[in-house]
Amino acid sequence: MSQIFGRHFDLVFRIALLGGIAFVIGLIAIWRIAIAPAVGAPVQQPVPFSHKHHVGDVGLDCRYCHSTVDSSAYAGMPASEVCMNCHSQLFTTSSLLAPVRDSVRDEKPLHWNRVYRLPDFVYFNHAVHVNNGIDCAKCHGDVARMPLTSQASSLEMRWCLDCHRHPQSAVDVASNAAKKPTLRQAAQLTECSTCHR
Repeated sequence: MSQIFGRHFDLVFRIALLGGIAFVIGLIAIWRIAIAPAVGAPVQQPVPFSHKHHVGDVGLDCRYCHSTVDSSAYAGMPASEVCMNCHSQLFTTSSLLAPVRDSVRDEKPLHWNRVYRLPDFVYFNHAVHVNNGIDCAKCHGDVARMPLTSQASSLEMRWCLDCHRHPQSAVDVASNAAKKPTLRQAAQLTECSTCHR
């Protein structure tokens, strides 16, 4: 019986396999270095919005601007009209706010740059977390001290799994008694299909 594969097929196969693995590792490295925002590095925005001023100094609640955070998978970004609720009276001639005024006048929404970006294969629902007692700062850091918004956590799988394995440490049940958080068992929270759909 004649041989199906030549003498050198095993060597070629091994080289191709190692090359494929190196290619995947290279793509991950490029994503981590070039594409993923660095933790702690402010993301350039069309308007230099200060959470420190609006949340820390003025005391706005996150839900004033991110109005769908407790009812949707997405927190949502404020329409320019929301900004103008205050800025039609305050800092009305500020050059920094010109893009907001132009947005309302031209009826064209501002394009805010994402600070947090999850891969397409990861599903995250803000409402589930917020309604079960996870404070925004748990993932987003103390925005009340951020003059410019930056990513506070890596969002790497192991970071998420730390909370999912110990949900009781992520939820302050006493201060969230009115919400009646329903903590699922860690085994349910760490099933792959919980976040990967």
